[in-house]
Amino acid sequence: MTPLSPPSSIELVEVAPRDGFQSIRDILPTADKQRCIQALLDAGVTRLEIGSFVSPKAIPQMADTGQLVKAFADRPDVRFSALVPNLKGAELALEHGIREVVYVVSVSESHNQSNVRRSTTESLQELHQVIERMRHTEGSRLRLDLGTSFDCPFEGTISWQQVDRILSSALELIGDLPLEVALCDTTGRAIPYQVADYFTQLRDRHASAGMSWAFHGHNTFGMGVANALFAISHGATAVDTACAGLGGCPFAPGATGNTATEDLLYALHGGGVATGIDLPKLLEAADMIAALPGGQTASHLRQVPRERVS
Repeated sequence: MTPLSPPSSIELVEVAPRDGFQSIRDILPTADKQRCIQALLDAGVTRLEIGSFVSPKAIPQMADTGQLVKAFADRPDVRFSALVPNLKGAELALEHGIREVVYVVSVSESHNQSNVRRSTTESLQELHQVIERMRHTEGSRLRLDLGTSFDCPFEGTISWQQVDRILSSALELIGDLPLEVALCDTTGRAIPYQVADYFTQLRDRHASAGMSWAFHGHNTFGMGVANALFAISHGATAVDTACAGLGGCPFAPGATGNTATEDLLYALHGGGVATGIDLPKLLEAADMIAALPGGQTASHLRQVPRERVS
């Protein structure tokens, strides 16, 4: 068996400001969010999902996403993205200066109904409208988040063939638009071998010059770091993580926090993989995020005495 070799570098996409903050019930002051985001940038984070343009009635915590985008508009060195569930959200993101739109559609029909109140077919139809809007916005790029790619809280295990059907339909609409596809372990129930199999199967079918692959995992069953490493070893060039392990999908009962950025960073740096992120500074940001009222965090590295972290 050929041993797994680490890549020379990997992109970590920090999602605490979106997937993390949205898990906190009480509204956080915008100034506190800005302070945490600045700490992440100071640690060397260069890709960051700053929020989502969704109905404030659905997720009140995300109502100030536009303000956050404006507050960091002077950082061209950072690749900011925002999650959107529909055309209206995409239009708002583009109008606020976001050039990387993260469009989410769940593979599971039940979760898509729970998450965005529509069928997967309707979400794909609206994706077509989003794409047409983006073609008229210079410099815009699309990321497709395929929620429940491995497991659904309502339907159980999702097969790679189910993912393939949704992805194939989406690719027919996307055409030649540059694309990053993210397989999302929404419930955190995936295991490393499943992650490796799904990435292998789907990349074999759909790999192209204009497409890159990403992984979004949760740590509900303690598989977050392992799943991310297997995804990287099987073609993912970007991985979503949340500093301090903050977060959890409000529309996936039982899903706990995201994989902690610092935990995965420790593993990557130990393998000589470049990320551009300073671990001690990231731990300072993790402490700041963990101190936010109402947040649930799950970081292993934060519990280790700092003098032992190198």
